[in-house]
Amino acid sequence: MSTNVIEQTANPPAPQPVPWSKRLASGRVYLGALIVLVWGLGPFYWMVVTALRDPAYTFDNTPWPTHVTFENFRNAFDTSRGNNFGRALGNSVIIGTATTVVALLIGIMAAYALARLTFKGKYLVSGLILSASMFPVVVLVTPLFQLFTDLGWIGHYQAMIIPNISFVLPMTVYILASFFAELPWELEEAARIDGASRFQAFRLIMLPLAAPAVFTTAILAFIAAVNEYLLARLLSSDKTEPVTVAVARFSGNNPLVQPYTAIMAAGTIVTIPLVIMVLLFQRRIISGLTAGGVKS
Repeated sequence: MSTNVIEQTANPPAPQPVPWSKRLASGRVYLGALIVLVWGLGPFYWMVVTALRDPAYTFDNTPWPTHVTFENFRNAFDTSRGNNFGRALGNSVIIGTATTVVALLIGIMAAYALARLTFKGKYLVSGLILSASMFPVVVLVTPLFQLFTDLGWIGHYQAMIIPNISFVLPMTVYILASFFAELPWELEEAARIDGASRFQAFRLIMLPLAAPAVFTTAILAFIAAVNEYLLARLLSSDKTEPVTVAVARFSGNNPLVQPYTAIMAAGTIVTIPLVIMVLLFQRRIISGLTAGGVKS
């Protein structure tokens, strides 16, 4: 018996060949991932390549950087041509941060109420929140412009922050509500039995557990607020315009020629911090987006 064991150990069974069907399925997965990667990163890569290219070779189709120069990044911050890109960066941070903070403060409480509480008209409130996200921005331009003109808000931060909050709030509520709904009720009930109020149970137990979803929602809300262009173009002034408006108004040495390389450099400056932030916190983002997707 010991001899048979030694022989089996010395001569392990040969691995079974992988069926072609599984190899083909695996190949399709990798091919699909490659297509998505190229589709997502292709425009960003070409933007960086153009930003590093000498303006005289703007329309060079070489797929890698040629005639490399960093002058375009200096021109992006050059105020002598009427470009205020540096100030616009600060404005975008102010608008995006204020929008994100207010949307989270309201969205967290609204999501918790929709997910954990039972009250009359609960589903009607959910429907109203969903319907608010369906209005196209262009429909709201005229009434918002008239309203903010009457209030004297045109050219001020609140004229862009308040509409942005209404745009990102439905997304905030629905992401967080789906997460709160999947958290175990037993944790909250145990805290209530130990003497905690409902707000204390929410603040000390449920909110820390929802940190991945809150973090994910904050990033998505910030990006959405920074990327908004239409209302910012109409409601901002030279002192409060965000980067989306500032880049669209870029001018170069020749007023008849669009400074594409400087625009690409500005876009690179805006995009790279967001890419780095997403790469650094990708695990939290993925866990927040997938949390609540599987019922126990």
